[in-house]
Amino acid sequence: MHPTGEQIDLVAGPNRAVVTEVGAGMRALDVDGLARVETFDVDTTPPMGAGGVLVPWPNRIAGAAYTWRGREHRLEVTEAARGNAIHGLLRRRPWRVVERAEDSVRLAADVDASAGWPGPLHVETTYAVSPTGLAVTHALTNTGGDDVPAGVGTHPYLRVGDAAPADCTLTVAADRIVDTDERMIPTAVRPVGPDEDLRGGRRVGDLALDTCFGAAAGPDGVLGVLTAPGGRSTALWGDAAFGWVMVFTPDDLAGRGRAVAVEPMTCPADAANSGTDLRVIAPGETWTVSWGIRAEDEK
Repeated sequence: MHPTGEQIDLVAGPNRAVVTEVGAGMRALDVDGLARVETFDVDTTPPMGAGGVLVPWPNRIAGAAYTWRGREHRLEVTEAARGNAIHGLLRRRPWRVVERAEDSVRLAADVDASAGWPGPLHVETTYAVSPTGLAVTHALTNTGGDDVPAGVGTHPYLRVGDAAPADCTLTVAADRIVDTDERMIPTAVRPVGPDEDLRGGRRVGDLALDTCFGAAAGPDGVLGVLTAPGGRSTALWGDAAFGWVMVFTPDDLAGRGRAVAVEPMTCPADAANSGTDLRVIAPGETWTVSWGIRAEDEK
């Protein structure tokens, strides 16, 4: 058995994705014959969160503790160096295949209240490959009797085929930036400064970011675009719920050099404490959000 469980291949014409049973993650995506995300070997675990689904919170919760409706809750410390809980509860757990077709798959998992979350959530994630790219939908249903807070994020690293990410240009539709303390916990949100603004595009090799931005996507919902020399591009889009984007540019991803993650999030780090854009799901309610990746190559 592979560390990420069964590998689920999805195909639509020339486009292909690989989804993993463990974590319901995205291990590969090829559109128009080009790799559009960083992949990893089938016999390894996802490096630096690659392709992960981050539920019921993205990013970090300070000190792995928060208060909900007057009651303190504690989570497992999963970022030991900073003492935080990071990236939710489901990215290392097996998911169940609920429905499967040649070009799509729907997987399900459950957030148990005993894991430190205020109430139970049934989570379904659907991947669908199309002629233009990949669409991903997350549906969170409150199966308990009380309101439950939630946030959603994902962790794709973008690519444009064989082009070295360091040589590509990154554009991010964001007009605000989040300042953080030494634990990577937000202290303020402010307008981007001239040297921080990615709306005009910056070379990835010139960036050193592990930074959250407030999204300012246009009508097309595009949050970030990675463009290779020559003009071929990979775009990440999200619906209106994805009001935040984490940009992470590690120097080396599993021995392959510089990489760039563009992570759509419905709330910023520590939303369980701050309440910023934290979604409250009523008993019996289902909250649905969507995002995806597509080719935007110059013809």
